[in-house]
Amino acid sequence: MPTVAIVGRPNVGKSALFNRLAGRKIAIVHDQPGVTRDRISAPSKATAHPCTIIDTGGIGGNIEDGFDAQVAIEADIAMQTADLILFVVDAHDGLTAVDQSIAQKLRKAAPPVMLVLNKVDDPKHESAFADFTRLGFPNVLFVSAEHGRNFGRLCDEIDAVIAPLAEESEAMAEVAETEGIKIAIVGKPNAGKSSLANAILKDERTIVSDIAGTTRDAIDLPCSFQGENFTLIDTAGLRPRAKRDNSVEVFSAMRTEKAIRRADLCVLVVDVAAGISAQDRKIAQTIIDEKKPCLIVLNKFDLYHPGANQAVRLEEATAHARRELFFLHYAPLVACSAKTGGSVEKVLKEALKIRKGSQNIPGTGQLNRILQTAFETNPPPIDSRVKRRLKLYYATAATNEKYSVIPVPVIVLFVNDKRLMASSYESYLTNQYRAAHPAPGIPVIFSVRSRSRREWEPRQKPQGH
Repeated sequence: MPTVAIVGRPNVGKSALFNRLAGRKIAIVHDQPGVTRDRISAPSKATAHPCTIIDTGGIGGNIEDGFDAQVAIEADIAMQTADLILFVVDAHDGLTAVDQSIAQKLRKAAPPVMLVLNKVDDPKHESAFADFTRLGFPNVLFVSAEHGRNFGRLCDEIDAVIAPLAEESEAMAEVAETEGIKIAIVGKPNAGKSSLANAILKDERTIVSDIAGTTRDAIDLPCSFQGENFTLIDTAGLRPRAKRDNSVEVFSAMRTEKAIRRADLCVLVVDVAAGISAQDRKIAQTIIDEKKPCLIVLNKFDLYHPGANQAVRLEEATAHARRELFFLHYAPLVACSAKTGGSVEKVLKEALKIRKGSQNIPGTGQLNRILQTAFETNPPPIDSRVKRRLKLYYATAATNEKYSVIPVPVIVLFVNDKRLMASSYESYLTNQYRAAHPAPGIPVIFSVRSRSRREWEPRQKPQGH
């Protein structure tokens, strides 16, 4: 849903406006200094179109660097996560220096900003607040959050902004429902991609040959399974760039890479009988680079140590795949044989499990508790260059696409300085998040944002003689 953020200095009536839009009074409590309130967002009950209302008032409370830092964080969060910003000021207090500081920051915002002059209980008082026009926002509205004055007009103005976004999401949702889960079947030549597509479809829809490179284009193949729609995208095998010996193969590879980008889920098909190769790892890295959900299919399992105990074979094949594709650890595994049809139905069953797990994105309060607990359990190391430690002020989750059947949340971390985030500590946070909120097949993506953009360099040692 579109997101509407409420921004402003303390005691201007942000929470009153938030509660009125949410249609209920929501208790706002600080669990401890520096941690966001437990419930910071709620669906709007007042607007005609659905949207999420965020009250930034509690974000970064009691930050040791002072009040200006808190205002900066709140404005940054609104600018980077909202579709509309309500900048609330107290009309009775008049224009303050803090209001001007917030306005200066919000003028750079990509989303539209609506200036809301609160505590204007009578129309005859509106002319007294012309000083606020100096802030430079063309969209200005006088309201009284406490008494509800002009509240209907405020909702109309919000709807005017979010309506196109809501309609676009609904249209994309209808298309997605028809296409179902778009699955890109990718892998190197002769891994059995087309055979797998045919086995799932129970039909010879694609050409299968022992000659590598038979499939030249990405082919969309609709199908259904257990009452669900799917679109299988059979792609050309990806060879190393140096071995793409003609223009047709180059364009085929480009279409395959485009198929990965537009897919909801990538199925990486490997020939487990031949063993996982460097090219398999390169294709896996492409999936990671595109931040896509993934399922690994160990194809030709019937040829993997034939005659041995099946449980032992499966354990060895799984260990081999986990070892060679260790960086794709979040992807579930399915061992099957496209040629014989053995266990092929597990591919779509696993796809449905991945979709189901992806829908349960943690709320703001839950997400902040998970990460704050991780910080308290194992604090970040002190950076030896600047003698400072990474501090988390706030976290929020947003999806990286406007609409996706299998959404991938981007977890935005607002910190004191993103350059203090060590890769090892980011891996630790990833593991802690996964432990608290498992979602097989879904990558964990952190986007770390600094409170301050000031550059810093390692301290230079004094030059000796």
